[in-house]
Order: sequence, then structure tokens, then C-alpha cells
Amino acid sequence: MNFSRRTFGRLILGSTISAATERLLAQGVATHTAKPLARPAPSGRPFNAHFVDVAASAGLTEPTIYGGVESKKYILEATGCGCAFIDYDNDGWMDIFILSGTRLEGAPPGTTNRLYKNNRDGTFTDVTEKAGLTAVGWASAVCVGDYNNDGFEDLFCTYFGQNRLYRNNGDGTFTDVTKAAGLWTEQTRWGAGCSFLDYNRDGHLDLFVSNYVRFSFEHAPTPGENVNCNWKGIPVECGPRGLPTGRHSLYRNNGDGTFADVSQQAGIAAATESYGMTVVAADFDEDGWPDIYVACDSTPSLLFMNNHDGTFREEGVMRGVALSDDGAEQAGMGLGVGDYDLDGHLDLFKTHFADDANGLYHNDGKGNFDDVTRFSRIGVETRYICWGAGIVDLDNDGYPDLFMVSGSVYPEVERKLPQYANKNPRSVFRNLGNGTFEELGEEAGPGVAEAHCSRGCAFGDFDNDGDVDILIVNLNEPPSLLRNDLKGNQNWIKVKLEGVKSNRSAIGARVLVRYGGKVQAQAVLSQSSFYSSNDPRLHFGLGASKTADIEVHWPNGLVEQFPGIKSNQWLKLREGSGAGPTAGKGAKAR
Repeated sequence: MNFSRRTFGRLILGSTISAATERLLAQGVATHTAKPLARPAPSGRPFNAHFVDVAASAGLTEPTIYGGVESKKYILEATGCGCAFIDYDNDGWMDIFILSGTRLEGAPPGTTNRLYKNNRDGTFTDVTEKAGLTAVGWASAVCVGDYNNDGFEDLFCTYFGQNRLYRNNGDGTFTDVTKAAGLWTEQTRWGAGCSFLDYNRDGHLDLFVSNYVRFSFEHAPTPGENVNCNWKGIPVECGPRGLPTGRHSLYRNNGDGTFADVSQQAGIAAATESYGMTVVAADFDEDGWPDIYVACDSTPSLLFMNNHDGTFREEGVMRGVALSDDGAEQAGMGLGVGDYDLDGHLDLFKTHFADDANGLYHNDGKGNFDDVTRFSRIGVETRYICWGAGIVDLDNDGYPDLFMVSGSVYPEVERKLPQYANKNPRSVFRNLGNGTFEELGEEAGPGVAEAHCSRGCAFGDFDNDGDVDILIVNLNEPPSLLRNDLKGNQNWIKVKLEGVKSNRSAIGARVLVRYGGKVQAQAVLSQSSFYSSNDPRLHFGLGASKTADIEVHWPNGLVEQFPGIKSNQWLKLREGSGAGPTAGKGAKAR
């Protein structure tokens, strides 16, 4: 445990953070910077995952409208939005939900969020209007969960203006129940990240919402107006520095379809104001209760530890995930959660701004984290503004890899500084199995090498062929759907959980899979990446192993063992069922 870094973080937060902030402000909107590490020689090892963008042939052809194309006047135009894999009709095939924004002058005709039904043949059908999900506005994030435990996944979407809760009616349609659920607010807020979680373990999904900045068109500064409106000497949209910070909210599920704001009594409102973005909720200290991590932009990120009594304590600095390894604030945007070193604990991967390294944090199993960015060699890449991310096994070799997307917030900068392009390729860091990673580009396929201005991304197996595919939001372009054309004979297993005493979606469950002398932890999450929601079926690459032992830590505290499960299938595990898993609908076994 690198205690000195956490101690240093506490010291600067308590005594010199304002001075550090003043120095950063003098540089404009830039935040922490880090020189890229020297790239090691290529390993020469083959990478069997190969990504091809099949969005057009799959029917995902409508662009995600979001702000100006050539320039951005306000920060509202720049942050973008997320997406989700969701099996909204329970047929065993992942459908797709993509958020959208608008433009200052008004949305072009046809602009809306979009729900695409999986046709089970590699194509999708736009069912947005039929489903009742047509909406126009400045959307931010989506999180997925069955808040009323009726067996159908619901959607919560955050916005600048008014967040929206969509109840899945179970017949292919959704109903906006925001007001009826008690989640309507008359105050204009900038909803950012969100996550369903059962923080009090009563079997009903509660809701955490981060807020980014307090923004209004009437009072917002314009490019070049002050020190926070310049980047590298070029006038750009202003913020987040210089804008009032947001406050975050926790809503308790009353069990009757309504929610109550418990931010004050739960200790959430007492946390330092911050520019909150992506939210993940998982049991990081393995005490059986879900904690909440909020990636924050230009302010210390927040880690709310669950006190088991309906309250939280914020310990991001003390636990090593609030600041950089040298104690500076960073532009935290996206989050990946997984077990990169196979020690059975949930680690964190956080994306940051250009000229800074994206951060990898190792969890000791007690919720204390060490910044291993340099040791893991992911610090070789600092060129891009990075957003959606994941710790996912892309090649099924049993070692989770890192994936992230990127794109500028300042499209006008490229004209004067071409090295800061508006559109960038995606990044794959292949896990070498020794705690280090190797960055790949074209070796991972054309879908990775192609340049886009991207934001949210979600990971899931849309064609049920036993590997991880990737859905990506591209601003002012159609989305990308990266199909993984995996080669080789590596094995895998997928786990879909259904709660009984726990919440029906089993959000917050932690799963350990043992295979070939290894152990890997994953968690059922409502949100991760950047403002996005992944396939709820947990995917484990098994390498050469043909069987696996599964251990499920359910949200309500039950621990179940499922030994000797054969590989190359996806299983539905029901809480309390013991050793009796069933193959999921749509599963393809080799």
C-alpha cells in the first residue's frame, strides 16, 4: 500500500489545495499535466480480438446531435452523452439505447434519443416512437435498473434541465413517471452521472445523481472572456473552472414507485462541492454494502463509503482515488471497474484530459487504492481527451484489458494546433498478465484505429457469440458499433443474475470466478464508462480453461457457490437457487 501518496493527498487537500488551484487557474482551463512515459518495445504477442465498425450495416445510421460542429460557445455543448445496452423486452438479446443533445439554435428535424431493437441477425430496428422514448434536450447520462422489481429494466436519464425516469411497461413501451415518482424538480439543474443502487439493502433500488455545474445561458461567460475561457492561448468555451459547482443527490426508493430525497440525512450533501460526472456504485471494501464513486472534473473525485445505517462518509482523498499521484486535481470523466490483476478485488480506471495520463487504481480489497498508472505503463498515452472506458477482457485470454474512447471539447483548436485534433482513434491496452499493459492501435482492427469525436461507450455482446462488442457515441455523427471478430479457441462464460430478496436486477452483486488457478472479480453496475450502462451479463474470458467455479455475493448478503460450470455459455443465476443455473435465452455455446 502506497500510504505516502494518500497522506500527501490529505495534506494538500487540507492546506495547499487553494494555492494549487490558483496556479492552475493562471494557466487557463488546463488541469493536471503529465509527460508521457517512454513506450517499451512491442511484445510481439498476437492479439486475437479484431474490431470492425458495423453500425451502418446494423441500421444505426442516425447522428447524435450535440452542440456546434466547428466550434462550441458553451460548455453545455461539449460534454456529450452516453448510451446503454439493455434487454428491454427480455428476449436474451441486447438492445441499444442512445442519448442525444440538441443545438443552441434548436434541434434539427428528427433529433431524439433512440431505442433500437435487436433483430437477432446483426441488425437493429428503430422503435423509439413506438416505445414512447422520443425526447429532445441536452441529455447527459443513462443508467439502467429495475426500480420497481417487476422483471423489466427501467431507464433513468439525466439532463440539463429536467431528469427523466422511464418505467418499462413490459409490452415494448415506456412511460415517463418522473413526476409521479417524486423526481421532478422546478429548479434547473445539470444532471450528470447517475446510478441505481440499493444503499440500504431493503431490496429496492435507490438512485444517486451527480450534478456537473450550475449553468445558465444568461450568466455564462463566452470564449475568451476570462482566464477560464482560454486553452493554450486560444479562446474556447468556458469552464468548468470559474463556474459554480453542482451538488449531488441521493434518492431513497420508498418501495411504492416513489422516491424521497435523502441527500441531507445520508451525508451526501455535506461533501465538498464538485464538478461531478460519471457515477459507479459497487462494494469496494467488500463489507457487503455498496459504496459510491464519482469521477469529478477539475475537483477532487469523491468516494462515499457506506456506513450500513443509511449514511455515507466521503473518503476519496484518504483512500487514494481523489487526486493524481502527485496530489493534483484532474479532469475525471469516465470510469472502468474490474479486476485487472486477478486478485479478486475491484480496481478502478479513470479517464482524464489531454496532456495527462489516464489513471489506474489498484484496490487492496479493503477499499484502499494505489495509483499504479506509471507501473502499469498506461502512462505512455497522454495525447487525447478521454471519456468512455472499461476494464474488459477483449480477447478472452482471462486477463482483462483496458479500452477507452476520446474526442476534443474544443473543435476550433485543431485549426491552430493540429496536434490536438478534434477526432481521435480509440485506445486498447492489452493486458500482458504481469500488471502491465501494451497499447495497440491498428493491430486491434479498423474500428479501433478510426478517428471520431466520441463520448460514452458501452460494452456488451450484441450478437451473442461469446465475446465483448462495443457501442460508442460519436458527437454529430452516427454511433459506432464495434463488432469483435475474435479468433482462436479461448473460452468464456457469462453470468446473468436475478435477485429475489435482493433487488431484481442484482445491482451491487459481486461475482468471483475461478479458472485455471486464477480468480477474477466483477460487479453488476448500473452505470460506468462515461454516462453509460453495459450489458448486465458479466463476461469472463477463461483462456484455456473449460470449466469455472462461480461465487456470487448477493446485494442482501447471501453468498452462493456454483462449482464446475462448463465454459462457452451464458447462465442465469437466481438468488437462493444454489447449484442450479440455467442457460440463458439466446445463448450460443461452442
